[in-house]
Amino acid sequence: MFARYDLIVIGGGPGGYVAAIRGAQEGFKVALVDSDGLGGTCLNRGCIPTKFMLHVSNIYREAIHGEEVGIIAKDVSYDLAKIHARKDEIVHKLRDGVAALLSANSVDVFEGFGCVVAPGRVRVSSEEVTFIDGERILLAVGAAPMIPPIPGVRLPGVITSDTLLDGPPKDISGLAIIGGGVIGVEMASVYANLGVPVTVLQAMDRLLPLLDSEIGQSISMMLKKRGAAVYTSATVREIVKSDGGLTVNFSGKNGDESVECENVLIAVGRKPHLGCVMIDGQELKVDGGIVVDDRFRTSIDGIYAVGDCVSGTPQLAHVAHAQATNAVCMMAGKEPEMDLSLIPNCIYTDPEIATVGLTSDAAKKLGISARTSKYIMSGHGKSLLTGHDRGFVKLVFDTETEVLLGAQLMCGRASDMIGELTSAIESKQTASQLSSIIHPHPSFSEGIGEAVENFFGRAVHVAPPKVSRR
Repeated sequence: MFARYDLIVIGGGPGGYVAAIRGAQEGFKVALVDSDGLGGTCLNRGCIPTKFMLHVSNIYREAIHGEEVGIIAKDVSYDLAKIHARKDEIVHKLRDGVAALLSANSVDVFEGFGCVVAPGRVRVSSEEVTFIDGERILLAVGAAPMIPPIPGVRLPGVITSDTLLDGPPKDISGLAIIGGGVIGVEMASVYANLGVPVTVLQAMDRLLPLLDSEIGQSISMMLKKRGAAVYTSATVREIVKSDGGLTVNFSGKNGDESVECENVLIAVGRKPHLGCVMIDGQELKVDGGIVVDDRFRTSIDGIYAVGDCVSGTPQLAHVAHAQATNAVCMMAGKEPEMDLSLIPNCIYTDPEIATVGLTSDAAKKLGISARTSKYIMSGHGKSLLTGHDRGFVKLVFDTETEVLLGAQLMCGRASDMIGELTSAIESKQTASQLSSIIHPHPSFSEGIGEAVENFFGRAVHVAPPKVSRR
């Protein structure tokens, strides 16, 4: 039996289920094929579980240090099984919500592994094999953890973020993390907060190397303050078994060194899923990921791709969502709705990190004369009263026009504040226009106003002497 659809979506993550729902709303008959659990990596073992673990670990750290603000808690401990049970409860609730949305929009969901076997035809493999036909096929198959060619990387106890967040809870007594990108620093934050000995081994010369250099330096200082060891410019040579579990041998600034731990987390990035790139004798064009044009069309007619599997795409859930929306709009003969030139990026450490637009260095490389205005959050009321007494708001303006070009935030609620600045960059607001906006007091967003006022040299809040806390 062959069912016929206007659109078949393979993959049930943020790109896939958004494309399916939007396609149905545009009047398409839609099928969604998913083998990974609705919500994809983001919901099941990525964004949502990670941020929950960060939230819980921050609560634990606050409880441990509660005496500093007058809260006396004795014998504070945590139950990892209960933490994971609550995480799973949240994941299942959100997954059920996705299923309900798909059902409400009359999307047919096929559980199984989807593979394009010919233009317009998809094989769904589960307990039985089903074939479905579609005028259009959209690939939203995501990415998987990248495993570097390090000797010993397949030893028991060497894990990825997928292993760590999906499946039974594992009580870790010591963790070495290979990789100092987003996954590495977020997982380092979780386990450092829980009091686990953590070592971060980063091959580049700083953590979070794709972001503003001050952010990488600040997050390194924060992790060290919470007990983590951080090694940059470190090349891992091998992982070997030892009496303590595992030993990671690496070469760093001080020569050859090693660290013993129970587990090693591989966090060097994720690579696109590229199964079924050969379709009926035709091969999808691939360059690291699936190559698409500005309408998300692949090299084979009728086949589209969005999200983490696409070459050069930032591996962010909101990017996949936006790409899916635009792809379906164009399939329906409409103009794309989402502006993909401005992508906010958030990291959920404590304090949070959020960036959008250009850094001063990036502006310089583009030949743009830029001026940076910064506010240190140690002089900020909301930051002090909540214990977020470290961080900054940095704004980058065009020197000539005073138009906002970019923003880099490291402070409480940065992920909630970055939307305001994304909108400001999109609408080409100037420093004078931004200075007219009233921010509520006390709020973290006042830091934006103070950074703007610093642009004009008229800040009204001065950073007080540093107070040692945590």
